[in-house]
Amino acid sequence: MLDAVLSKHKPLIRITVKGVISLCLVLAAFALPQIAHLAGGSSAGARFLPMYAPVLVAGCLLGPVWGIGVGVLSPVFSFALTTLALGNAMPAAARLPYMVAELAVFGLVSGFFSRRIAKTPLLAFPAVLAAQLAGRFTAFLAFLIGGQSAGAAWTSIAAGLTGLYVQLALLPLLIMGLAALLRRDR
Repeated sequence: MLDAVLSKHKPLIRITVKGVISLCLVLAAFALPQIAHLAGGSSAGARFLPMYAPVLVAGCLLGPVWGIGVGVLSPVFSFALTTLALGNAMPAAARLPYMVAELAVFGLVSGFFSRRIAKTPLLAFPAVLAAQLAGRFTAFLAFLIGGQSAGAAWTSIAAGLTGLYVQLALLPLLIMGLAALLRRDR
């Protein structure tokens, strides 16, 4: 979606702008879970999936490559920083590989819609839904490959349904608003 606005600029400027936006989204993916845990307790992260929202925005706004980057870096950065600074890893080390795989798919799939959203902002709804379905399916498979039972994998997936519903309702509206702002600046 952002490519349409940046197309008239040199490649270095495009990369710099996308890099700065990606960094801001990775930082948001770190901060939102901290806020959720402070406000809603330790289960708020698994219930509302606050790290997932910036990754979905990254994919829809920046495209699949940058979406994957934000999806991979967000849990890794959060894990590293919370382990070093707080001594309490978030996400937990055992959950980290699953989140990296899942969020990479979230960023990839939502990123596939990026150019189409620039032309038809209502496509933000199927972009978010498709990314959520593909990402959660990836997590389910990763849990099974990691040795968890199908029941335990489903329990982990189902714990975040509230967050997925909220994000499906709100994130497309945010993305459509960003699309309107970017169209205005062309």
